[in-house]
Amino acid sequence: MKKHIVCSLFLTTLLIVGVMNNMTEANSSDVPPPFEEAFPEVGYKSVEEALKEFEQHFGKELKLPLRVPPISFTHKFGRFSNSDGEMNDSFEMKLISDQMPRNHFKIDVRPLEYKIPFDKYVTKVYMLDNGQEASFVEYSRVGFNMLVFERDGWQYVFSIDQEVADQVTAEVLVRIANSIDYPQEKEL
Repeated sequence: MKKHIVCSLFLTTLLIVGVMNNMTEANSSDVPPPFEEAFPEVGYKSVEEALKEFEQHFGKELKLPLRVPPISFTHKFGRFSNSDGEMNDSFEMKLISDQMPRNHFKIDVRPLEYKIPFDKYVTKVYMLDNGQEASFVEYSRVGFNMLVFERDGWQYVFSIDQEVADQVTAEVLVRIANSIDYPQEKEL
């Protein structure tokens, strides 16, 4: 009987050590690739390159804000989605941090004729400096707060992770939207 118990304990110990060894090996090989490798694999590139593709596709200029949220980011990427037809074609700019995953800001832009309706989710409406309205959306199901507005034939959607909503408020998003009107280049 004692021999049977000792044998069972020995086999159980071997099993536990084997499982722990496999878990250690799995964890060391399961390290995700850095953002600069992972994002290009799903179509992201430099903001400038994606912006150029978007503008060439639609044949008109897209203005981006000069301001960004007052939180730290480690990477910025752009993506032009060119689907069949123009209905789902859009530009996306993503600012993210590999140090703080909640630091995630995104700008989506699409032609007004294919805008996404957000009317039923609007929490508050703000007036931009150019006289246009901007709708603020707090929608906990998606985990992002959004500022949605229209200008120059485009629908802009600014999205910020709700975990940083205390730092990046609706008013901060409005200031970012208003920075689109700052001169993009200095005149000599």
